[in-house]
Amino acid sequence: MNYKLFAAAALLCAACGTQKESDEVNIQKQTVQLESDQMTPEALWAMSRIGGYQASPDGKHIVFQMGYYSVEENKSHQVLWMMNADGTEQKQLTTDADNETDAQWLDAETVAFLKGGEVWKMNLNGSGRKQLSETEGKVEGFLFSPDGKKVILLKSIDFNEIIQKNPEDLPKAKGRVITDLMYRHWDHFVESIQHPFVLDLDSGEEFDILEGEPYECPMEPFGGIEQLAWSPDSKFIAFTCRTKTGMEYSISTDSDIYLYDVEAQDLNNIEHTKNLCKGGEFGVYGCYEMPFHFEHEGIDPTKTMKFQAINSEKYINRNNGYDFNPKFSPDGKYVAWLSMERAGYEADRQRLCICDLQTLEKTYVTESLDSSVDDFCWAPDSYTLYYIAVWHAMEHLCRTNLKGEVTQLTDGHASAQFFGDFGSLQMLNEKELVAERHSFFAPADLYVVTPGDTIADTRIKQITEVNKEILDQLAQPGIDMRWVKTTDGKEMLTWIILPPHFDPSKKYPTLLFCEGGPQSAVSQFWSYRWNFFIMASQGYVVIAPNRRGVPGFGQEWLEEISGDWTGQCMKDYLSAIDDAAENLSYVDKDHMGAVGASFGGFSVYYLAGHHEGRFKCFIAHDGAFNLESMYTETEENWFSNWEYDDAYWNKDQTARARKTYENSPHRFVDKWDTPILCIHGEKDYRICATQGMSAFNAARMRGIEAELLLFPDENHWVLKPQNGILWQRTFFAWLDRWLRTPSNSPVKGEKQE
Repeated sequence: MNYKLFAAAALLCAACGTQKESDEVNIQKQTVQLESDQMTPEALWAMSRIGGYQASPDGKHIVFQMGYYSVEENKSHQVLWMMNADGTEQKQLTTDADNETDAQWLDAETVAFLKGGEVWKMNLNGSGRKQLSETEGKVEGFLFSPDGKKVILLKSIDFNEIIQKNPEDLPKAKGRVITDLMYRHWDHFVESIQHPFVLDLDSGEEFDILEGEPYECPMEPFGGIEQLAWSPDSKFIAFTCRTKTGMEYSISTDSDIYLYDVEAQDLNNIEHTKNLCKGGEFGVYGCYEMPFHFEHEGIDPTKTMKFQAINSEKYINRNNGYDFNPKFSPDGKYVAWLSMERAGYEADRQRLCICDLQTLEKTYVTESLDSSVDDFCWAPDSYTLYYIAVWHAMEHLCRTNLKGEVTQLTDGHASAQFFGDFGSLQMLNEKELVAERHSFFAPADLYVVTPGDTIADTRIKQITEVNKEILDQLAQPGIDMRWVKTTDGKEMLTWIILPPHFDPSKKYPTLLFCEGGPQSAVSQFWSYRWNFFIMASQGYVVIAPNRRGVPGFGQEWLEEISGDWTGQCMKDYLSAIDDAAENLSYVDKDHMGAVGASFGGFSVYYLAGHHEGRFKCFIAHDGAFNLESMYTETEENWFSNWEYDDAYWNKDQTARARKTYENSPHRFVDKWDTPILCIHGEKDYRICATQGMSAFNAARMRGIEAELLLFPDENHWVLKPQNGILWQRTFFAWLDRWLRTPSNSPVKGEKQE
C-alpha cells in the first residue's frame, strides 16, 4: 500500500470546531467523522488531551484541564472543565479564546486559575469571575496557602550571570557574550530564571523567598509548582532548589528540599531557610564525590513485582542526587519527597523519602520494591502513602506507610480492568483516589480508585471518556506480551503490537521500536508521535522490547546500559527482532525496519552499521550520532560524564570510556548500506541538530538513500500541530517506500457501522 498524503478535509467530514471571536480563534473540541476505521495523523491530532486535575476539599467535585488542538491554526487552546466526583454533570467552564489553566481550589465552592499571566477566581459553575493578581501578566504558576491568606507566585527574573547584557548603545545587536556553561537549557538561552514570590493578600506585601540568589526555583527544564508545597498551618514552604550555577550546575543533579519560615521576622533573610536533605542551612551541598552502590539480586522473570529487603539506615543523609516534589503530611509532622542518591545520575532509583520535621531524621519507605517512585500522595491518616511505580512494563499503583510496608494494588497483566499505565494520582476523599491512566490504545482519562487490601480488592471506575467519539470509530490493534531469551540467558519482556483486523495467515511489515532515555520505561505509554496505535493501524507489526537499561526489572537490569550503550542492550534489540522473525509466522522478515528517538535514535544509527542485513530501512529522530561531539554539545554535562565515564580528550581514559567512544555510530558509517530517514529539531539543545545533519550528510556522501526532516522551531519533541502532521506523514511515507509490497499490504479497514 502506498501511503497517501491526505488533506485533513478529506479525512474529517466535520470541521475542527474553531470559531472566530474578535481577532482570536476560540479552538474547541473537534467533532470528527472518519472515512475509515484506520487511525491517521489527522485523527490523532483531533484528539482532546486531559491535563491537570484537582479534587475539591469536600471530595464532591473535580476540576480538570483539557487541551484542544487545531491543525489549521497550528496551536492549542487550554480550557477548564468541572464535574461531580463520580464523573456526572461534566461542564466546560472556559468560554472565550484565552487559555485557562492550573486550576486550584480555594474552598469547596471556589476555584482559582491562571489566565493571561494573572491569577483569577470563579465559582464552581464558572460564574463570579474576578482577577486576583496585578503583575502585568508575569505569573507563570501559583499556589495558595491552606488558610487562603497568602499565595506563591512563580515569576521570571532577569539572569545575566552567564549571558551578559549587551551595551545600551547597541540596541540592535543580536550577539551574546557567554562566560560560563549552562548558557542554554533544553530549548532556550538562559537569560531569565524563575523565583517564587509570596504575596500577602491582606497587606499586599510581596517578597521573593530567593531574593538576591542566582538559583532557580522550580528547576529547569520541566519543573513547575509541584516543586513547592505549603505546610498545613500555612507557616512554612518546602521548595526544591539546586544551589548551583554555571559549570557547577551543568555537572551535577544535586538538588535539595528547603524549608522556608514564612513567619520569620525578616522575610527576605535566606538564613531562615533550612536544608532538609543535608541537615544544614541554605546552600549546604554535602559531599557527592563518592556515590554509594548497593547490592542487587538477579532479575526475577516472573510476572509479579519483586521485593527485597534493603537496610534503610544505609541511606540516611545520602541525598546527593535529585531531591524534588515535596509534600507535607496532612498533620504537618512530615515532609515527603522523591529522592535520588547519586549526583550526576538522572536514572538513579527515585525513592520516597520521609523527613520528620522535629528530628530531621529521614527514612525511605519504598525500599522493598526495586523500582522508582514516579508520583505519590499522602492519605488523610498521615501514616499511609499511595504511589505509582513501574514493574514489568506497566505503571502500577502501590501503597506504603511510615514503616516501609509496601503493597501492590494493581496488576495489569492479571486483570483487564487494570490494563494500562497510571500517570498521576491524588486523594479524592478519605477512602478513594482520583488518578490519570492511559495505554498504548487510549490517551489519558480520569479514574476513581478504591484501594483494597490486595490487588483483588482494589476497584477502578472510569469517570471521563474525552475521546470516545473518535476511539469508537477506530478499529483497535491487538497486543501480545512475549518473554524472549537474551544472549546472556535472561528473560526479556517484549510487547508485540498487531494491526487492526489482524489475520495471522498473512505477512506484515514489521518495526523494531528502540526506546529512548536511555533509561525510560517501555510501559503502556500514549504518545502523539511514537504512537503504537497509529503504527499498527497503518499495517505494521511493532516489536517493542524492554531491553537492558529500562526500569521495571530491577536496578541491576536498569544500570547495565550505563557506560555500555553498544553492548548487551543492542544484543537485546537483535534478540527481540530475531525471535519475531523466526517464531512469528505473520512477520515479514524480508521487510523489517528499525525506528527510534533520542537514545532510540542513537540505537538506530548504531544498528545501521551492525544489522547484518536484517533491516530494509531506518528512522532516527533526535539521535546522538557522534559521541565525541555530543560530549561537549549537550547542555547538561553531568549526563555525558556519567554515561561516557570520561572526556574524549583524556589520553588515560577508563576502559569504559574508551569502549564508548570507539563504538560511536559515526565510526561505522563505512558499513552503512540501508536507506535512512534522519529527523531533528534545531531548538534541541539536549542532542543538537548537528548530530542529525551529520548522519544525513554521511549517508548521502556514502551514496545511501536518505532524507532529512529538519524542524527549525521544535526542540527534542515535536509540539506544533502542523509539524506533528508532517512528522507522521513523512514517517509513514518512508516506511511504505521501503517496506511495502503487494503481498504484505492489507486493504485499509472500512468504516465500521
